[in-house]
Formats: sequence, C-alpha cells, structure tokens
Amino acid sequence: MPTLRILPIHVANESTVQADIDSGTAEAMPSIVANLTRPLTAAEKAPKPVVDKSPRIVFKGSNEEVNRYFYKNGWTDGLPILPPTEEAVKEMMTGTDLAPDHVVVKLIPRLGKATVEKIAINAVMAGALPTHMPVLIAAVQALMDPRSRFDTFEVSTGSWAPFLALNGPIRHDINLNYSSGSLSPGNLPNAAIGRALGLIVKNIGGARKGIEDMGTIGDPGKYSMVIGENEEDSPWKPLQVDRGFKKEDNTVTVFFPNSYMLSIPMETNAQGIAQALADLGPWNMSCLIVIPSHANILASEGWSKEKLKDFILKDSAKRFPNRGNTADLLSQPQGPDSDGLMIIVAGGPGAWMGLARSVGGFGNGFITKKIELPKNWDKLVAKYKDLVPTYKAY
Repeated sequence: MPTLRILPIHVANESTVQADIDSGTAEAMPSIVANLTRPLTAAEKAPKPVVDKSPRIVFKGSNEEVNRYFYKNGWTDGLPILPPTEEAVKEMMTGTDLAPDHVVVKLIPRLGKATVEKIAINAVMAGALPTHMPVLIAAVQALMDPRSRFDTFEVSTGSWAPFLALNGPIRHDINLNYSSGSLSPGNLPNAAIGRALGLIVKNIGGARKGIEDMGTIGDPGKYSMVIGENEEDSPWKPLQVDRGFKKEDNTVTVFFPNSYMLSIPMETNAQGIAQALADLGPWNMSCLIVIPSHANILASEGWSKEKLKDFILKDSAKRFPNRGNTADLLSQPQGPDSDGLMIIVAGGPGAWMGLARSVGGFGNGFITKKIELPKNWDKLVAKYKDLVPTYKAY
C-alpha cells in the first residue's frame, strides 16, 4: 500500500491515563478527518506496484565481504552467515522432494512467498543442513496456522519467539539434543533450525526490527529455541501422541513464548515436584520442561501428565484468581488443540525444571505438524550423521 496515508499520534503506547488519551485523541481527530476526506491524488487512485528487479546473484566477493554486504542490507541476525551460493542452496534443497518454486506459505507481514528455494537460502545462511529442511518446512507451515497467533506475535511490542519441540525418530537422525543443555548453544540442529526460522521470518516475511517487529526490549529466544523430547526416558506418552499423532510419526510442535525461566523443587518427592512446577504459574500458554528423573518420580507415585496438568492449573487458579487465563483453561474441553499447558520430558541430570511461557492471554494455541521426509532420507542421514561435536578429554 505505497500511498497509504499515515498519521502519527501523541498518545503513549497502550496508555491507561485517561487525560493523556483524551488530549491525544482531541489533537489527532481534525487531522484524521482531514486525511479521510481529502480527495485522492492521481497516485492514490492508481498506485503502481513495486517490482523487485534484483538480480539472482546479488553480490560477489570474499566471505568477509559477503557478510558485510548482507549485514548492511539488513539480511542477517547480527551474527556471521554462510554465503548462500548456488551450490550450497542446491545441496540444501536435497532435503525435500518439493520443487524449488513450490510456495509453502505466504508469510506475513509482507505476504512474502516462502518458496522451497527461499527457505533453503535462509537455511544455508543459518548454517543448517539439508536434513533440517523437512523440519523447517513443517515449522513454516505451522507459523501460518491462525491458532499460532503469529500474526500478532511477530510484529508485537511483546517480543514473542518461536519455540519448537521435536518428536519422533528424526531426533536421532539429525542428532538433535534433548538432554543436558538442550536450549543452550553448542548443538548444530538445535541452534541452526531456530536461527534459520528467524531469518525466514525476517527476510521472507519482512518482520524487521523496529519497523514491523516492534519488540520493546526484544527476546534472545529469537535466535533459537529448539528442543527434542526425551521419549526413551519418559514414563509418559510422548508429545506427538498427546497431540493426536502416532508414536512413529516425526512432528514439530510450535508455539510462541515470550518468557523463559528455571526453578528447582524444595522436595524431591512427587508432591514436592508437582508443587514446584505449579509455583512457576500463573499460566497462559506454557510449556513445562520436566527432566526425566522428575518425570519418573511423579509416575512412580501415580502422577500422569493429565493429573499433573489438572493439579497445576487448579493450584494456579486458586492462588492467582485474577491473573492469566487459568480459569479459561480449566473450563476448556480437553483435546490436542485446546489445552493451554504442554508438558515435555527433556533435559539432563540435575534438579532443575524449565518453563517457556506466553504472557498475555491472546487465545493462541500449540500447532503440531507432521514432518514429511524426502525419498532420499536414509542417504541424506548417512551423509551428515557423523557431524557431531567430539570433546577431547582434559
């Protein structure tokens, strides 16, 4: 909308001071009326579309020169990128059977066409592997599910970040970390998949910091929040089964938290662990990360996921009756898309528990997509299987 009439107003964002609202409104109204009633100009009557005439190869130079050029054009996340050469992008696209020009979705706010090739370009820049492409394609599809509220979160002042939880055999195929330090730096798939998704949102969707993405403070989770569930050491059904899929299915579950915290229980029996998890509330859309040892203690004393959720939500509603949306969550019919509290088992030895939470109560949901693997998957996995960090003994 190149000829849209834009009028700034002098009222603080989300102000609750009535005097400021009244004076700002009174000041703005004459200009609003004038802009709405002024006759259209010739350009406004027939706006011309902006045609991108950029060449396919936008720059040639050294690695350092490419990085500086991409950074100055606002195409990076501030960290160095790998140059998306023709050869690298072609190799990345071996991770899917979809055609390069296949449009996966149109990403807001600019409705950019997220073609397979454009997804691959950003994946290369992030340092991802072809084995990560199926995850990225499914995650991009999840973003545009209306229940994700990506339409609000990506441009909000609240600084929400996409959180990805992976399930199924693909965790082993791509060497995803679901043990100690899952959400810390150091593992390629956990880091690169999330980073690639952030670049996709920025470069294809057009959510630029301070222009469309209006996060007041920002969120380090936007660099990457990717974790796998430790299905093997969990006493409960894995997340993809909770979400209506089969145990052998590969899935990615996406939602948007804007806060993350850790805590420890004061007692290590089931009641003490459950109470510590409840103490992390009040609840909106939240994912609890329960370490395997805690999950097994809970299960040994008869606590299922359902019993734990019920206890946490009721406890939070009782202690925080006027905060969050716990009452709404308790009254919802239970189902894979209606519950605002998700539990996964992940993490390593220790006593800590984690919470990724969406503050605000926007009626968003968890979105789970099945990950579709290409026909050459086994060969692709074999090619990149040994790409893992090996630490030398001190």
